[in-house]
Amino acid sequence: MTLPQGYRYAALYAGIRKVAKPDLSLIVSDTAASAAAVFTQNQAAAAPVRLGQKNLAAAKGIARAILTNAGNANCATRTGDKVASETVRALAKALKVPANQVLPASTGVIGVELDAAKITTHLPALVDALSPDKFYEAADAILTTDLVRKTATASLSVKGGAVHLAGMTKGSGMIEPLMATTLAYIVTDAVIAPADLKKMLVRATNRSYNCMSVDGDTSTNDTVYLLANGASGIKLSSADKALFEQALTHLMEDLARQIARDGEGAKKLVTIEVGGFKTDKDALKVARQIANSPLVKTAIAGSDPNWGRILMAAGNAGVKFDVPQVDINFQGMAVCRKGLAVDFSEAELTKLLDEPDVLVQFQLRGPGKGRARFFTCDFTEGYIKINGSYRT
Repeated sequence: MTLPQGYRYAALYAGIRKVAKPDLSLIVSDTAASAAAVFTQNQAAAAPVRLGQKNLAAAKGIARAILTNAGNANCATRTGDKVASETVRALAKALKVPANQVLPASTGVIGVELDAAKITTHLPALVDALSPDKFYEAADAILTTDLVRKTATASLSVKGGAVHLAGMTKGSGMIEPLMATTLAYIVTDAVIAPADLKKMLVRATNRSYNCMSVDGDTSTNDTVYLLANGASGIKLSSADKALFEQALTHLMEDLARQIARDGEGAKKLVTIEVGGFKTDKDALKVARQIANSPLVKTAIAGSDPNWGRILMAAGNAGVKFDVPQVDINFQGMAVCRKGLAVDFSEAELTKLLDEPDVLVQFQLRGPGKGRARFFTCDFTEGYIKINGSYRT
């Protein structure tokens, strides 16, 4: 694994979490980096989301650092904006960079006041701990109910040499990004202008995080930041930009799958493939509806090949289709043809559905070319146990 050049990382425990494990994470680019982001569309957006948007605009798409605290969302509190601003200014001073080049993020419980001093007093130590070798420590420090670390890397050979990408993400519940993500940070050493970076990020997000759901809830804190510091010295040609965007999309799809696989209480990663609709947008609506159906998700949890639930969910998506044109497969096995049941081995398919990776295919017969792929997970008792006592 080769990480992008020109970045350093750090993590430590600041006492924000109830358990003593790192809850502050820092990513720093050694030089000014082009920056792009997408944020939650939740109307109750958290203070760090609002400040991140403001800073990106003020700095005209340039950033030097990403600061994250875990254990408290800094959302829906009396002092949220003040805390976000104080912590950003303190870090900027420690790094000797403009405050609007520091991008904040928070994750954790909503509606609980956050003491800024828990962050600011630990920033000198956090900055002193910065190292190119602490990528994974920084990735671990942003996790909340996640059971596993979520990272991915990629390298791309282009004219002039190689550029590298690395990404980290978190998310296990309250997941249906919708034009944003959970928390995700991607860094690259390619030379890319902020405007180009933003276009690439939006398209890559629409193919990855916006095709992923755990429970259908969009968080107040969803944020993805993408930094390109140019440390490789390689400026991408038009053709190379297309290859870079492809690599970025694949990396983000990898991260999105990791989130779906680690959904709260989940035992199975579920991939929904939908095809045959008039447009990709229609297909995505249907795929999202299937993925978010509790009845579909619980059937898959129980390895029940109940294809009627797939048809029901698709019919609730608000997209017109003729039932006699519907074919449905579970794990590649036909269960519905032309909208009607077909004979299949219940015992064999139940065994196939016990596997940790489940594929559901919903296909319309006819000339439609619209298609979509969506990642989700099953729905088990574990989700209720985790979220029934999240604050306590």
